[in-house]
Amino acid sequence: MVDEPAVETEQAPGGAAAPADAPLRLEEFLPYRLNVLASLVSQALSRIYVERYGLGVPEWRVLVTLGQFGVMTGKAVGAHSHMHKTKVSRAVAELEKRRLVSRRANRADLRESFLSLTAAGRTIYEELAPGALDFARRLGEVVDPADRAAFERAMRLLTERSRVLAEEVGRMAHRKSE
Repeated sequence: MVDEPAVETEQAPGGAAAPADAPLRLEEFLPYRLNVLASLVSQALSRIYVERYGLGVPEWRVLVTLGQFGVMTGKAVGAHSHMHKTKVSRAVAELEKRRLVSRRANRADLRESFLSLTAAGRTIYEELAPGALDFARRLGEVVDPADRAAFERAMRLLTERSRVLAEEVGRMAHRKSE
């Protein structure tokens, strides 16, 4: 009987063992790592605006986008905040119910409306902005000042490459469905 070589394994949380030669390791996979980072940042930041203002992530994104740009359509808010139109619609409905956002019909295209913050919505935006900016500053402090330009460049390049890859995958999927 021939002894087989021992396969090294890595222990995962919960006791599962993964072979050392696994072709894809989730914890080393860049898309996964970026998703974990985004999720952790979002969870931490959301505690600021959930506890104080009762805003969920979609509502916060709509409120901040309108605070930044003033008047926009729901479609434009979705494009800017990278949210699906259904999420934007639900967030706008919740913000309208709370009288933080107002809607005005677009006379040129009655299928869409112009959204803007009410005075109460603007007050919340102005109150939460300093806390959000302080959170971002504290988060970014871990990047050495000498590395910040490279970090910003890497973020910009990864964002652009992700956009291109998403378009490529979308085109391939569209071709397959034809």
